[in-house]
Amino acid sequence: MAYKHLRHFIDTLEKAGELVRISTYVDPHLEIAEITDRISKSPDGGKALLFENTGYDFPVLINSMGSYRRMCLALGVQELDDVAREIEGLFKMLSKPKESILDKLAMLPKLGQFASWMPKVISGRGACQEIVMLNSDLGKLPVMTCWPKDGGPFITLPVIHTKDPNTGSRNVGMYRMQVFEKDMTGMHWHMHKVSAKHFSEYKKLNKRMPVAVILGGDPVYTYSATAPLPENVDEYMLAGFLRKKKVELVRCISQPDIEVPADADFVIEGYVEPDEELIWEGPFGDHTGYYSLADWYPRFHVTAITHRKDAVYPSTIVGIPPQEDAWIGKATERIFLAPIKMTLVPEIVDMEMPVEGVFHNLVIAQIHKDYPGQAQKVMNAMWGAGQMMFNKILAVTDTGTRITDYKALAQYAFKDLNPATDVYFSQGPMDVLDHSCSRMGFGGKMCIDGTGKLPEERDDRFDRTVFTPNVNAAALQAAFPEVKGVNTGLLQMDIACLVIAVQKARRNHIRELHPQLVAQPGMEGVKMILYVEHTVDPQDLPSALWRFCNNLDPKRDNVLTETPSSKDAQLVTACLGLDGTIKTKEHDGFQRDWPNIIVADDATIKKIDEKWSTLNLGPFIASPSLKYKQQIYGEGAVVAF
Repeated sequence: MAYKHLRHFIDTLEKAGELVRISTYVDPHLEIAEITDRISKSPDGGKALLFENTGYDFPVLINSMGSYRRMCLALGVQELDDVAREIEGLFKMLSKPKESILDKLAMLPKLGQFASWMPKVISGRGACQEIVMLNSDLGKLPVMTCWPKDGGPFITLPVIHTKDPNTGSRNVGMYRMQVFEKDMTGMHWHMHKVSAKHFSEYKKLNKRMPVAVILGGDPVYTYSATAPLPENVDEYMLAGFLRKKKVELVRCISQPDIEVPADADFVIEGYVEPDEELIWEGPFGDHTGYYSLADWYPRFHVTAITHRKDAVYPSTIVGIPPQEDAWIGKATERIFLAPIKMTLVPEIVDMEMPVEGVFHNLVIAQIHKDYPGQAQKVMNAMWGAGQMMFNKILAVTDTGTRITDYKALAQYAFKDLNPATDVYFSQGPMDVLDHSCSRMGFGGKMCIDGTGKLPEERDDRFDRTVFTPNVNAAALQAAFPEVKGVNTGLLQMDIACLVIAVQKARRNHIRELHPQLVAQPGMEGVKMILYVEHTVDPQDLPSALWRFCNNLDPKRDNVLTETPSSKDAQLVTACLGLDGTIKTKEHDGFQRDWPNIIVADDATIKKIDEKWSTLNLGPFIASPSLKYKQQIYGEGAVVAF
């Protein structure tokens, strides 16, 4: 389904009971974000919100794709897997041998469909250019400041258009934009992104780089800008395929080398100078749930702002999960399963990205297993596939269980897991936002082989007897004062794993503590211990896993302990410790700044508490930030003790 414009999508959401209009005045500075944070963490993502009274000429739409149903509505499908099935069908049709003229003729209608989805540049102006601001002023847009330690207001749903100066190929991506002046923002291009490569080519040529940013239009544009497409695939080809209608583009007014969708709500045109001094951009409360810290990025100079007469400003917030971006990530997980299966990993059956892993930190892959070492083969293939190179923890399992049932999955994986031989460590590119790496953008990875083991994959040194751990949490805490909490709940579910909160006080604390804990009575049979910092409640498993995944560099932060088996002195058992605590210079020799988690300030929470009854949002919802107030260190974006 192709939406004519963003208001068409808004009307669709409203008719489906998926949108709430808020007529009470709400400030884009911190207040909209606090309200949205409460709603997006509601069951099933709450509702989309349309703030109609912001003190600006334009309403603000947020959380519009923040549920499974709304994500399906945005893409015009009943189920996200429908898209994957269609892509798989296309791959099969194109790869099928064409033995007769009838086989070839049968393809013509589908090829005609392909052509009808290709983007097309049209003449004249589009609806996105109905109004041209005589003096470009970003201050006239309701740009949100989301979190108290953000460096300023940020445009959070910008669809950014650049072109390779040598080939003319277009890239459409999404990178946050901090507003510094009425006509200047930062351009947060990470080193791995295609737009950053385009900028590098312009620098070699010493040429000014034209850039255009759109906001709004068909929500498919926003999704396509986030999709992990190969560099040579135009994002508007994907958009055309998803909406079953070509994207019509018009040339920008002040940057005519760049084309943008004619039905966008806003267009911000401008340029980046190749040799201009960079600007100190950030901090920014990011999708990891932590602040991404300030760094040097290019300056984007605005030359024109145009918009529709009835423009709506789309926005989003990111922060401690779940947020709206979790559902955008769910769409990517489902849609791109088929291309991975058809081109890279033919044995893959399903894939899951748990929300606690904030996309890149934790991925679960289910495969048809036919031979020993197949999980490692899949590991290598996936870590070499596009944005999967940023994955930190990969868990591979087979068809013996459903991967969406996390309890059953963990029971199945741990049953036949030897942590000494079935967990693999590597190093490689990491997301620039990953704060756990000793060096930015480069760090450790881990693959857990949770498949059923074949004889060739077993090591005869290890006792395969099924042990029943009997861990006394109170005794552990009494014996080790630094242990502030122990979650034994997983053991009671036949999952041989503990979560332990530790207050570190010295160098190599976890590395020394782990074998001491493993040696305690009742610990035999525990295969893995996940260590989290002392401020984290290990009984709150979703929060503990989110903190653990963010703070872990698997290759650096693992310690394996082997002990003689109590049942056969010739054999050993193994327990893997993984240190998901905060890393500091004092205790870990960590040289980079460590970011704080993101919480709202008390004043904003109080304002929204007082305003809640006027917002048309139903029963009172307390601020999610209250749960995490005791887990921050100091008041800044950077941890301070």
